[in-house]
Amino acid sequence: MLLAISTNDRPATDLGFLLHKHPDRFQSFDQSFGKAHVFYSHASEDCCTACLLLDIDAVSMARGRNHNPHFLLSQYVNDRPFVASSFMSVAISKVFRSAMSGICNDRPELVNREISLTARIDVLPVRGADGLANRLFEPLGYEVETIRHQLDSEFEEWGESPYHSVTIHGTKRLSDLLTHLYVLIPVFDNQKHYFVSDDELEKLISKGENWLKHHPEKDFVARRYLKNRPSLVRQAMARLVGDEETSVEGVSGDQQEERLEKPMSLNDQRLGAVVAALKASQARQVIDLGCGEGKLLRELLSDWQFERIVGMDVSIRSLEIASKRLKLDRLPPKQAERLELIHGSLMYRDKRFEGFDAAAVVEVIEHLDPPRLAAFERVLFQDAKPKTIVLTTPNSEYNVMWEALPAGQFRHSDHRFEWTREEFQAWANRVASEHGYQVRFLPIGNDDPTVGSPTQMGVFDRE
Repeated sequence: MLLAISTNDRPATDLGFLLHKHPDRFQSFDQSFGKAHVFYSHASEDCCTACLLLDIDAVSMARGRNHNPHFLLSQYVNDRPFVASSFMSVAISKVFRSAMSGICNDRPELVNREISLTARIDVLPVRGADGLANRLFEPLGYEVETIRHQLDSEFEEWGESPYHSVTIHGTKRLSDLLTHLYVLIPVFDNQKHYFVSDDELEKLISKGENWLKHHPEKDFVARRYLKNRPSLVRQAMARLVGDEETSVEGVSGDQQEERLEKPMSLNDQRLGAVVAALKASQARQVIDLGCGEGKLLRELLSDWQFERIVGMDVSIRSLEIASKRLKLDRLPPKQAERLELIHGSLMYRDKRFEGFDAAAVVEVIEHLDPPRLAAFERVLFQDAKPKTIVLTTPNSEYNVMWEALPAGQFRHSDHRFEWTREEFQAWANRVASEHGYQVRFLPIGNDDPTVGSPTQMGVFDRE
């Protein structure tokens, strides 16, 4: 299998600096599945073509454990040594690691320069609907040309194969081109030569977070990249685009939660308790992490103690709704100066989260699965570390008080967990101890002597 990357931007030999591979040298790199060779088929000031050729060790592959146990012949008769697949992606990530990461110590000014690039893949197994190459590459700004090959030119009656020579052309940064190829090549093949674990999810997020969320085929890409593992696909979509992709499923969950809470005005009580805790902390600069449609922001905006108010959410759609509900375009200048809406994620360190007196995290953590909850802890308590954190979450013990909620069911379809009071306090005390905070706990809503209150709140104060 062969990947050829070309440019005609003068001086074209700058491609060698970007790839960290000298045009005059033939280089070989050991891989777990064989060898990867890098060479230049042409190198001049006007045109330069770098080639990545994989030599798959078919014997080692047959002896490996990752084969189809229901079709043992597939260990020996398959297309793996000849087609671009996950082997190519692994080779790109290892052989061109610095280039894909945007590192060029010798010529750093080249890294962010968009140049005319052409990549040709021989051959790509396109398993799916016709036009798949166009559907995946064209939204990224590439011109696409495909040549489909026959199964055997001597036996035309056998018809066409799934194998294509694919050429894409665009004006891109080299790091972007390599990243696109790294993610998308296995998607065409719909196979991987290794077990897909949670690590693969992290690879998809790190390589695709800047472009995949805007791709019209993002769900298809995620499913195939993660070998159709539903739990990983759901996590990927939630982390890539947040509520925008889960809103269809979440509507019924939102309505169910609202129906349960509305008779006791629980949401109003919750917002009132959070505002009271923020006022008591003497905070003047507050960030609402997971602000949703801006209900808490509206309460904060009405109190002039809060001089700077920032609302952050992963869902652009929610931020648009918040902007309309808060009438940002019609606020008096002094009010408008106090409020800012930002798009962000609780999974990654963000300097915009730093420097606040207090942070509010209202009914957010129950939407996070364990890996994302751990990332959230680092982002908020270790990196942003505001003086005060006001955090609320449902009390699962109280669920028995709602006849409309079936036993064992969460209040919202998107909840990953709902904690008892003991579970919440154990988590909060651990996090506070690890990051230099003290925490106290307060009930919100009717505090039943047996099952407690419907919402539980922790107020963390930095020591």
